[in-house]
Amino acid sequence: MSFRLETTDGAARAGVLETSRGDIRTPAFMPVGTKGTVKSLHPDEVAALGADVVLANTYHLHFRPGEQIVEELGGVQAFSGWTGPILTDSGGFQVFSLRDTISVLDDDGVTFRSVYDGAEARFTPEGVAEIQRRLGSDIAMCLDVCLPAEAPRDELERAVGTTTRWARRQVDAPRAEGQLRFGITQGATDQKLRRQSIDGITALSFDGYALGGLAVGESKEEMLECVEWAAPALPATHPRYFMGIGDPEGVLEVVARGIDMFDCVLPTRTARTGSALTWSGRLNLRNARYRTDPRPLDSDCDCPACARFTRAYVRHLVTQRELLGLRLLSLHNLRFVLDLTARARAAIEQGAFSSFRDAALARLAAPPEEEPCNS
Repeated sequence: MSFRLETTDGAARAGVLETSRGDIRTPAFMPVGTKGTVKSLHPDEVAALGADVVLANTYHLHFRPGEQIVEELGGVQAFSGWTGPILTDSGGFQVFSLRDTISVLDDDGVTFRSVYDGAEARFTPEGVAEIQRRLGSDIAMCLDVCLPAEAPRDELERAVGTTTRWARRQVDAPRAEGQLRFGITQGATDQKLRRQSIDGITALSFDGYALGGLAVGESKEEMLECVEWAAPALPATHPRYFMGIGDPEGVLEVVARGIDMFDCVLPTRTARTGSALTWSGRLNLRNARYRTDPRPLDSDCDCPACARFTRAYVRHLVTQRELLGLRLLSLHNLRFVLDLTARARAAIEQGAFSSFRDAALARLAAPPEEEPCNS
């Protein structure tokens, strides 16, 4: 593992994580390609938007089409057409977020029913490591126990213990050539349990360390308070990954607290609801106020949607259920978050992150734009 921490500005960090398929500039937002694709987008489009790395899902690729097919076809990069680095999560979040499908959770692993056909399946730490070895991703995440924010403390305590024991079984498991492996800390926002988890996971020689079990139902204030002390407790020499955040304000706040990598389905999922992320807040393009709006989605954006099309046209596509509308919104929303992250990195390099963050948050919180006079 080679991670270069190039610049810091307060707790915010700018660095480079080297992988066998290219460098990941941090802070880095990872678009989510759950089933080997960022929904509706060509891999070259995702790269052109500024993404260095994408995330694929071990759970879903295991069931459809199966890691043996992906391996036979050259690994997840060759299979998907994305030539840059790919991070695969372990599938733990999917298993434990579908708690009603779980039949057995023990020290060895977890038995559950597949979301596809209800057939019984079992994940163990070694088994998940082997799935990811066969997928051939560049970064593989450990199997962990991820519980909702409202879980009782005794369940959180067991989850921390189980996650640590499982991590010990995965740290030296066979890997694909050049594959990095990250450990995941749990404990929700409970300071004692989270610190216990951090101590246990960072004692193991992983290539990076993640904060898991956050953004799962707790308040944003509780989440950010936890990141404030938990991120600096992770090794400064390794990449720090917050699992599951992608709203513009959240990106700025976790970067300010020392996080290097993050992912979320929010930009593309929001696009599929017909909404755009902008410096004026979210625009619901189904709203009639945009029916004759001649402006781009965001005047400060250079994405393919903003460079050529009006809000009125995108609204027309959305309301008529034309696929191009959802594609344009996906391109825009991803570009917006990736550009915000790139600007944050530039501000860190210039020693101006604090002022950049304050100005950006103020701008994002500004009242909505007035309607154009002809709308």
